[in-house]
Amino acid sequence: MREIQRPLRAYAEVLRDRGLLVRISPADGADGRAVTVLCYDSREARAGALFLCKGARFSEAYLRRAVAAGAVAYVSESEYAGAGAPALIVSDIRAALAALADFHFGEAWRALKLAGVTGTKGKSTTAFYIKSVLDDMQAARGGKPAAILSGIENFDGVIREESHLTTPETLELHAHCRNAVESGMEYMVMEVSSQGLKYGRTLGLRFDAVCFLNVGEDHISDIEHADFEDYFSSKLKIFRQCAAACVNADAAESARILEAASVCPRLLTFGLSPGADIRGRDIAPAGRGLTFRVESRIPALSGADFEIAMPGFFNVENALAAIAVSHLLGVPLPHIRAGLRTARVAGRMEVFEAADGRVVIVDYAHNRMSFESLFASVRRAYAGRRIGIVFGCPGGKALGRRRELGALAGECADFIYLTEEDAGEESVEDICREIAACAAPFGKPCRIVPDREEAIRAALAEADAGTVVLVTGKGRETRQKRGRVYEDTPSDVEYVEKYL
Repeated sequence: MREIQRPLRAYAEVLRDRGLLVRISPADGADGRAVTVLCYDSREARAGALFLCKGARFSEAYLRRAVAAGAVAYVSESEYAGAGAPALIVSDIRAALAALADFHFGEAWRALKLAGVTGTKGKSTTAFYIKSVLDDMQAARGGKPAAILSGIENFDGVIREESHLTTPETLELHAHCRNAVESGMEYMVMEVSSQGLKYGRTLGLRFDAVCFLNVGEDHISDIEHADFEDYFSSKLKIFRQCAAACVNADAAESARILEAASVCPRLLTFGLSPGADIRGRDIAPAGRGLTFRVESRIPALSGADFEIAMPGFFNVENALAAIAVSHLLGVPLPHIRAGLRTARVAGRMEVFEAADGRVVIVDYAHNRMSFESLFASVRRAYAGRRIGIVFGCPGGKALGRRRELGALAGECADFIYLTEEDAGEESVEDICREIAACAAPFGKPCRIVPDREEAIRAALAEADAGTVVLVTGKGRETRQKRGRVYEDTPSDVEYVEKYL
């Protein structure tokens, strides 16, 4: 990325123009200073930094550290006496962050066609389906592939990295947009989380097309959403930022979703229901994937046959969502079909088979809706077989998952292994015991094995011929959150390949 240098006074003017600037302290504090970097992590501060004081764990010590490293000023809702640098005092730090990031990175997102995907489950798969479609079209045109920001991977033409947030923080998001534009990219596909919408990470962006997949209770905790209403209403905010939208006609709360989406200039529905604008039918297995046909009031799509290479009947809805978004973006039918046919999502519904008939499915399933869909799909595809599962739950968030996933595993699996899954600052054993207590009423064998590698090895050893073992939550991720840091580890796929 080219070096950025702008006068501090210009950043103050952006805040004033947006009605966010309360005062500059001292009054002449913005004169004669230049900004080269925005940051809210004091470890990234250097000469020319404009430091933003935000976050639930913000400490004045971070500000002092940033100033000592060369920060020329700071932005905050409060003034800190003796900070040693001028202050831009604002009324809303998150709105200020979005405005400053947009300005700092030159409103780069405006040069991209943006597709946003939200929902409780299926966001990653749908986002990668859309990217595959766009990549097929771009390849035929001689253009660059689409950028993607997802819960699995971020790719912007400069950076390719494993993701730890479904939607990047505001500064990182705008930096990715800038990288994509400077790399010659024309499209960006983005998963948009409830947290990203609630805390304004995408504030100010306008999506060319968005998709609302579904909604179910998730991410309820002291540090996420207070209740389902907060979670749901946060997701609905996406419709305030788009030129066109598509909604799953079969989703729970679809009437409310469609009401919120009615503000969009263009609106389509998709699903398996007869009334959907883009309806899937005649679903059939084909190798390890599926085929289906679309009925639609849209002549270009009506009667078209499609194929996806991934198993799981629930993936047809994700494919229908990708078809709807691709149509809204103006992608011709041949590229939609070709893109879906070749689409792959690393760590999503990856199937491994042993010579003795054991089957292992590695998947990112991590909440109630994704567990329900996964178990239903496995029972349909592998009727009558024993099912084992290896999983855990994250520390410090989405606390309801422990109860829900424990009960679902107890009801649907024949044996259970509970293990580490980004426990963070909580004890792996304590998390596993909470899950186990919810599985216990079903009387299934349930073992706590904190070491994830050993849990996978033991589950595969216990599985006899024909057993299906589900390894969920981490997919191809190569890090575990331990304490406040992410430590490198082999992926679930690597463990399965080692022991199967």
